Amino acid sequence: MEHLHQEPAQRGAAQDGVTVKYGSKTARFLAAATTAVVAGALVSCSSGGADIDENAGIEGETIRVTLANHVWTETIKELIPEFEEETGAKVEISQLAEDQLSDQYNVKLNAGTDEIDVLMYRPLQENKLFASNGYLSDITELAEGDEEWEWADFQSGPASLTSYDDAVVGVPIITERTVLYYRKDLLEEAGLEVPTTLDELDAAAAAIHELHPDVAGYIGRTGKSAAVTQFSAFLYSFGGQWINDDGTSGIGSDEARAAYQYYGDLISTHTDATINPEMSWPEAFAVFQQGQAAFIADADSLYKNMTDETQSTVSEQVGFAPFPEGDAGSKPYNVAAWALAINESSANQDAAWQFIKWATSKEITLEMSKLGVMGARSSVWDDADATAEYPAELVEAIKINGENGEGQDRPLVIQVAKAREMVGEPIVEAIAGGDVDGAVDSANKKFDEFLLEDSE
Repeated sequence: MEHLHQEPAQRGAAQDGVTVKYGSKTARFLAAATTAVVAGALVSCSSGGADIDENAGIEGETIRVTLANHVWTETIKELIPEFEEETGAKVEISQLAEDQLSDQYNVKLNAGTDEIDVLMYRPLQENKLFASNGYLSDITELAEGDEEWEWADFQSGPASLTSYDDAVVGVPIITERTVLYYRKDLLEEAGLEVPTTLDELDAAAAAIHELHPDVAGYIGRTGKSAAVTQFSAFLYSFGGQWINDDGTSGIGSDEARAAYQYYGDLISTHTDATINPEMSWPEAFAVFQQGQAAFIADADSLYKNMTDETQSTVSEQVGFAPFPEGDAGSKPYNVAAWALAINESSANQDAAWQFIKWATSKEITLEMSKLGVMGARSSVWDDADATAEYPAELVEAIKINGENGEGQDRPLVIQVAKAREMVGEPIVEAIAGGDVDGAVDSANKKFDEFLLEDSE
């Protein structure tokens, strides 16, 4: 038998710290945009919990900003001289790899350091941890009170992820959503429309595999932890949740059980190949890239891995669609992969906010989008110039998924990695064709006990 386990796909630019430089035309545009944005930052508004005064001048101030290795970082570094020129402030950048960044935050923020003013962090992993420990300044009134900067322009999913106890504690800068990748040629040959429901997706996967026994109807992540994020869209669309409103485990519900069973069957029953049980996105993408699968639902931020002819043998045949509807509708995730926040212990709160406000302005978010950085502002996705380099079908899918999306793709707990291992167990069992109910019962009990421990 053939094995669905190929060499990993290459990461897209949005996944690594690829340096992107602006040409002079863009730099001139952003010089003007910076002037407008910084001028707007000086408009008076009352402070949130961070006690930030927007009337305060920041000339001569030094803003210490800690950033991750990412294309967003390389781009913003090119623009910082414009911010410095307009404000008279100096920006000092500390740039680290993701693991190093986490290690530094664990040490410095816990010690109450004032050596960091602005931090780039991962809301999915760290928002609850950092906010519950008091590391992040409350910027609610600043964010919600500035009509020109317009907090309401940020998509609700990512925005909810950078909030804690009804307070805004961060601003999303990089986002991603679930999108359905599909093979246009295989659908056309089978005489099928693009699936709009999960029932249609299952039927289309079965029909294509019947026509092409060497092609899997659907491929997806199979690893216990890796699959959790992509499975979340199926869970939500079936009407399930990771955690109930009362703080107990939600994975034992009938809806969650149905979602686990569906996901396992979708991957395992429409293929004749042996399935690698430990696939994350590179391995799953490689199967699709090499023409061995008809569908995969995964992060839209990875789309270039599918459309790049040097990586994908089916680059000309890739289509993009909104996530299909389940019993509860279409509910993909729409999350903030990265965000900016102010260190609560910083003595430089005013300048830190003005930097964040500038870096997350409409003008700069728009220019970031032109370079392939998927931002959180709805207005950018409605701007033809900002989306000109994206496939049109992908843009439409992103807009729809952005409106329907849930603001999490994993349990929002403090010990995220541990939680993923638990809730991922039934995924593995379902793909293997095992006792899904038994696996759910076991995982549900462990997750329930974990939630009590995690909240203490």
